[in-house]
Amino acid sequence: MSDTRRNEEHDDVDSEDDEEHFINPDDIEQVVADDGDEPMDDEEDDELGELGAGSSKTFGGNSVQIFTDHHTSVFTVSGHPTEPLAASGGEDDLGYVWDITDGEVIVKLTGHTDSVTCTAWSADGEMIATGGMDGKVRIWRRVGRENYRTWEFLTELQGPDEVMFLRWHPKGTVLLAGSNDSTVWLWQLPSGNTMQVFAGHTGAINCGEFTPDGKRIITACADGILMFWDPRSPTPIFKLTPDDARFNLDGITSIGVNPSSTLAVVGGAAGGVRVVSLSKGEVVAPLGGHTEGESIEAVQFVDIAGSNAGPGVAVTGATDGKACIWDLTTMRLRSTLQHEDAVTALLAHPAPKGYVLVSGSADKTLRTWDARTGTLLREHTGHHGPVLGASLGLNGSVVISAGDDGACLVFTTEATEEEMTT
Repeated sequence: MSDTRRNEEHDDVDSEDDEEHFINPDDIEQVVADDGDEPMDDEEDDELGELGAGSSKTFGGNSVQIFTDHHTSVFTVSGHPTEPLAASGGEDDLGYVWDITDGEVIVKLTGHTDSVTCTAWSADGEMIATGGMDGKVRIWRRVGRENYRTWEFLTELQGPDEVMFLRWHPKGTVLLAGSNDSTVWLWQLPSGNTMQVFAGHTGAINCGEFTPDGKRIITACADGILMFWDPRSPTPIFKLTPDDARFNLDGITSIGVNPSSTLAVVGGAAGGVRVVSLSKGEVVAPLGGHTEGESIEAVQFVDIAGSNAGPGVAVTGATDGKACIWDLTTMRLRSTLQHEDAVTALLAHPAPKGYVLVSGSADKTLRTWDARTGTLLREHTGHHGPVLGASLGLNGSVVISAGDDGACLVFTTEATEEEMTT
């Protein structure tokens, strides 16, 4: 695509006051089936009972709260953007919204017929989406304005075969989903109308993101194809494939976009990492710090300078147990952080501590680091199995983990005053 056309599209997007409305509502196809299901009764206490704030000690480690209602592997957890709530999903075909301060179930998210692998809060925290191996995307929303403890089922979105990821627009109520059948879906909420179905991939859509400015979408599949989209068009702005020898990653497993929405860092199944210019649609540089043959499982950007300006600083985590911190201005490795097993999650603390990074691992721990120096600030222990997912909560003051052991644990990201004085 020419720079002239790209600039024209950029200007068109800038002219829109409300960035989440990508297309004319009259052009939207209605494909949503609302089954009328409203399973919103509070979860009844089970044999584990109400665990209370001190109960995490029975699970071991230094967690401050535990949630064990799933009983089976927990694949995903998401912290609410402003409230002390988390949403988790697991192998038991269920999701839960629960209070991270006392472990109380706020609502049981039912309706899936296979594992719940994705949970995601809308940017304003008014809606929660769950996605599963059954292909269902189910949406709940908050009821009333008094508090965040009453929720109702809204709708079930149709389309995907098996949901691989969910992402909400950073500023609006638009939801993006990748499917195992190589399609990508975009819906407008709360109507549930389909805004776009993106086609052209040939493998499972392993990862996808809105750019931080909300104007574009990037998706990638297991066959190693990367596509960059205008949300209002079914035709990609550019496409990179393994036919380009510089881009061949033996399948793409993870993506991150820098805060200025100019560069993407793309991780591959065989340990390769590529930096891609989103304005030129080409590979800028390879990054080679991971062990060959080890999959790149996570990409995250950290704000070391406190400005989120320029190319940025990226962190890549892989099954080799390494988290590599890269300066994209120089394309050089700043430091390497180490776990004893695969890195499964990377989280960046929000401003003003954007340099604080949390990593989760199959070695059963999470670790908080100072990304400026590579210094370990705190290790979070208590899981009996691999950490499969993690999320920050309460403006980064806590990290919430999802474990293969059936538990979600809550930790303070940095050492408590008591720990610092002992």
